[in-house]
Amino acid sequence: MKNEEILADRLRESVGRFVRVTRAHTDTLSGPHTSTLGLLSREGDATIAALAQRRGVRHQSASRTVLELQDLGYVRRRPDPADGRAVVVALTDAGREAVEADRRARRDWMAGAIAHTLDADERRQLEALPGLLDKLSAHDERS
Repeated sequence: MKNEEILADRLRESVGRFVRVTRAHTDTLSGPHTSTLGLLSREGDATIAALAQRRGVRHQSASRTVLELQDLGYVRRRPDPADGRAVVVALTDAGREAVEADRRARRDWMAGAIAHTLDADERRQLEALPGLLDKLSAHDERS
């Protein structure tokens, strides 16, 4: 295995573990709810079909999640002006508040973990990570 492949495996495992631990300490909503609300918050209103595609789930699963979020008062549906058969899903004020509360909880947990676990040199090293991950995220092999 090449060094890049070994590093890629270690990074994938570490990032996945970090996400799971963070969620275990902070999530107040289920994974599908958090994912759907996050998409709507970042990308704006969307059809159920678009939400299903972006989340990589079946239309039926996305529709069920949207119905649950609507029952909680976190989203509302309205007719899609471009397609009378479809509906557009939008965050409500309560949905925006739920997303922000979840983000604050994650941020606060991470900040506490950083402060209590890492020394000053390790914190300086960690400061480079977001930029490096952004750079990797922007990579497109097709270019």
